[in-house]
Amino acid sequence: MKIILAVTGCIGAYKSAVVLRLLQKEGFEILPVMTQAAQQFITPLTLEKLSGHKVVSDLFSDHTVQIEHIHLARESHLLLVAPATANILAKFAQGIADDFLSTLYLSTVTPVIVAPAMNVEMWHHKATRKNLEILRERGVEVVEPGSGYLACGEEGEGRLAEPEHILEAVLNTFRREKSLLGKRVLITAGPTIEDLDPVRFISNRSSGKMGYALAGEAQSRGAQVVLVSGPTQLEPPEGVNLVRVRSASEMAKAVFQHFARSDVVVMAAAVSDFTPANVSSEKIKKKDAKPVIHLEKTVDILKRLGQRKEWQFVVGFAAESGAVRENARRKLQEKGLDLIVGNDISPQDQGFESDFNQVIVIDSDGKEEEFPLLPKTDVARILWDKIETRCAQRAANRRPQTVDHIPQTG
Repeated sequence: MKIILAVTGCIGAYKSAVVLRLLQKEGFEILPVMTQAAQQFITPLTLEKLSGHKVVSDLFSDHTVQIEHIHLARESHLLLVAPATANILAKFAQGIADDFLSTLYLSTVTPVIVAPAMNVEMWHHKATRKNLEILRERGVEVVEPGSGYLACGEEGEGRLAEPEHILEAVLNTFRREKSLLGKRVLITAGPTIEDLDPVRFISNRSSGKMGYALAGEAQSRGAQVVLVSGPTQLEPPEGVNLVRVRSASEMAKAVFQHFARSDVVVMAAAVSDFTPANVSSEKIKKKDAKPVIHLEKTVDILKRLGQRKEWQFVVGFAAESGAVRENARRKLQEKGLDLIVGNDISPQDQGFESDFNQVIVIDSDGKEEEFPLLPKTDVARILWDKIETRCAQRAANRRPQTVDHIPQTG
């Protein structure tokens, strides 16, 4: 398999030669690309001699009939940028194509991994954080930089991740690719809206980001994905079958319609627990007397799925403002789930609108694992790894046991 190793202008560029060698030892063929700035830190000759391929760095250096950046993008199986400067991250995020590497990125349909390296202040700058957020939403994997002594003389986050960590990210990407091929996945996301009258409604603050991240990750692993989504401002991942709904009853209908044909169901939506008993056909007018709104419970979709499941693997979410572990465990048992994901929505950086999530994952055997605050795209990768592992264990337990010895009769 072929990997494009792109090197940008950073002191950490010297580590790219080590990354190249580690990838070669795993059997990958390396196609080197360098920006003009990168050549100030390491010579093209180094990567050419190690890889056995010429270094490409100029949009106009190849005068053959083929368009080099498109040809190279189609020839490779992964684009790895290590180190990735704040400049190239900004170009990737904003779609700027003013050099070979940024143009190559826009032509690439294979997985992309970036390993950022920069000054600590640049790493924490709001512009860089926003660009990383955009890239993660597009499915780009980010190998977080390490912390320590930097070239500028300061200490902190920003140094290029160790080559072994970059290698592991590459290997994990290829392990995940097509791991869900042939599987049918049903995911819910976003809020539901319960109308009071033609103007007003009851809803919640769910952004849908977690569910959309889960759908994008499942699709990238080869699954056939149906995403049932309440109203959000998000663009659905490419290749996902999007079913738009508004109310809890509409979501229930769509979920039950697709459930029987699904292998894995992940209920990440924040479904309204209550709906108005009576919906006014006209706008409710303001009066002296305080209006009284009578509510009734909506259908418990998750509990119904837990009762109906046969071979399906059902995952629920417990977004709590307190006692996360206890509430998640209770929900796991009451709903008959295979896995539950609990998270505390009270901190500002972990609320519905946040791009980050800190979760605790509990399975039906009672085993739990807690994770630090991570981007929701990273949480999605972790959850699918766990779902795949649990599904494989369950399948292994269901296989008939082989008989090593058949006793003689007579």
